[in-house]
Amino acid sequence: MYRLLILLTLIMISNHTYASYEGAQKIDGKFINIEPLPDKNFLALLEWKIRGIENSVSWPEKIKSSQFQPIAQRSDELIITVVNHATVLIQVDKINILTDPHFSLRASPLSFIGPKRVVKPGIALEDLPPIDIILISHNHYDHLDLKSLRTLSKKHKSKIYAGLETSKFLESEKIKGSQDLDWWKSVNEGSLKITFVPAQHWSARGLFDKREMLWGGFYINGTRSVYFAGDTGYGTFFNLIKERLGVPEISLLPIGAYEPRWFMKSAHMNPPEAIQAFKDLESYKMIGIHFGTFKLTDEGYSEPEEFLRKEIKKNSLDERLFIIPKFGRAIKI
Repeated sequence: MYRLLILLTLIMISNHTYASYEGAQKIDGKFINIEPLPDKNFLALLEWKIRGIENSVSWPEKIKSSQFQPIAQRSDELIITVVNHATVLIQVDKINILTDPHFSLRASPLSFIGPKRVVKPGIALEDLPPIDIILISHNHYDHLDLKSLRTLSKKHKSKIYAGLETSKFLESEKIKGSQDLDWWKSVNEGSLKITFVPAQHWSARGLFDKREMLWGGFYINGTRSVYFAGDTGYGTFFNLIKERLGVPEISLLPIGAYEPRWFMKSAHMNPPEAIQAFKDLESYKMIGIHFGTFKLTDEGYSEPEEFLRKEIKKNSLDERLFIIPKFGRAIKI
């Protein structure tokens, strides 16, 4: 009976799938993915945690790391600096963009427990250049960090763009200057056109608000084009992004937080899937993000980088097309 109910639910959701190509859709007040996937329930979460006691690879408590100064306060040319995790400084057309800013010690609602960063941010929060625009992919604690946003908002008066229903939450936390975007909705900032695009993921800050705020990625188009995927599983929407918005020169794609596959596959890509997404997008270069900062899943600290290099070699791909960034070091494109 339980399996029948799941099947009927997925059939019902699939009837709404095509409409979501024109914007995100809801069922019973909850946003759904373009390719709907069932939520993981508490029992599945518990099973993962129990299995993880044996299968999870431990991380170092702390990695020796350096912090760097930005190489430019503003730039006409494209400069991309991966601060770490999904925090990326994108400088182009004299506009500074920061994605998913996270500079706090933990990715957690609590200051004393939860995933703890093992490396320092590659650029210190106080050393950032003026931040004009902040892009937030979704509301998970490792992507939407209230402490970092409060500091940035107060110091830089940045414009903040995020998915539907996020601005009310930010305003309730005394963070101003935010605007909600639906999938495929665009805004113009100077010479840049910024479009919020689908991702295959979900959102939640607590136990009872799952999928109530929209998730996604961002396509930035100016004199150069950059696609920031945020956090996502693999899906057909990568082809859709290319068809609707064109081939992005640079794709920032997540390569970490993917084990175990039976639990993580729907919402987190592994390196082979990131390579396939890169091929779907027909991007000129790919930069890996979402790795080596917080232990969120079961793979080892260095595994995403090693796995990606192995797949590049295995498939006889041009390694110059794939960049594994050094946190805080600027990449001139």
